[in-house]
Amino acid sequence: MNRTSIGALLALSLLAAACGGKNPATHEDVRPVKTTVVGDSRGSVGAAYSGEVRARYESKLGFQTQGRIVARLVEVGSHVKRGQPLMRLDPAQETLHVVAAVADVDAAKSRVAQNRVDLQRTEQLLARQFASPAEVDQARLALAQSESQLKSALAQQSIKVNQRGYTELVADRDGIVTAIAAEAGQVVSPGQAVLTVAADGEREVVISIAESRVDELRRAKSLQVSAWARKGKAYRGTLRELAPDTDSVTRTYSARITVHDADARELMLGMTASVLAADIDGERAIRLPLTAIHDQAGQPVVWVVDGASAQVQPQPVTLGSAQDDSVLVASGLQGGETVVTAGVHLLHAGQKVKTVGGGQAVAKAR
Repeated sequence: MNRTSIGALLALSLLAAACGGKNPATHEDVRPVKTTVVGDSRGSVGAAYSGEVRARYESKLGFQTQGRIVARLVEVGSHVKRGQPLMRLDPAQETLHVVAAVADVDAAKSRVAQNRVDLQRTEQLLARQFASPAEVDQARLALAQSESQLKSALAQQSIKVNQRGYTELVADRDGIVTAIAAEAGQVVSPGQAVLTVAADGEREVVISIAESRVDELRRAKSLQVSAWARKGKAYRGTLRELAPDTDSVTRTYSARITVHDADARELMLGMTASVLAADIDGERAIRLPLTAIHDQAGQPVVWVVDGASAQVQPQPVTLGSAQDDSVLVASGLQGGETVVTAGVHLLHAGQKVKTVGGGQAVAKAR
């Protein structure tokens, strides 16, 4: 066999081997991603609000009469009892009013006595036909007018006596003086607030709520109150009052949270407190980073990694409330799934992935 025949046979054998062999496998890139193992949480995003401890009832007290303050009997922080004197006005002017009112009463009594005598004399003259019935009627009318004037004078006397008593401002309840707005020597008008008393007993936390968080606070099933100065101590709270309008400066809604079983010696007025709404979105929810959510045709999905094949599949979810960089997943996940938290925009169904970091369980919402 010549060299030409050997070359031809070799070429045919190589061609047959090429035709009978398999095509090389198509190579697909493995995407590096970050993942996390979702955990089932009983709660929500754990929204927290800072506020100030205040009394449930606060009284802004003022005098019921005008005058000059001559004595201030308490200081800011003083504990007062119901009926305890707090401030006094100069009583000289009110005393003169009482003296004038007493004189008016005496004069009215004298007129009544005189009119009664005049009526008796007129009736005696009528019996002797020395007076007409019209004169008797006129005497009776004068007596009735003087008796009415006496009643009016007596009422004015009571008013003046009461006003003299109004020169002393007393506490309307047990509590603590939190503010004083007037000093001795100052002239005040009726109703002007000169002193504030915070009542003993119930304590509340006043917080400010952004308009985007109002509905969440209303839906909260329980609230937990803690004080910055009382580490490890927590109280149960309930929403008592939510302002119907925003503050003109801060544009936030004011809310008052009643603190149950609060010890006034531990939870003092003015303390910085924190209110935690721990179950805004119901009893069961899962919290994920916002970076784990991908939008597919308007439907939020997450990429779930299969542990055996290292492939991802989209899982539609229903989202709840969001806060900062996290969001609640109300439904779609059961807990325990491995979810991609970074690189979601570069994936497709069946994509193989390689975990780079992550893989840690999501912390439960508090």
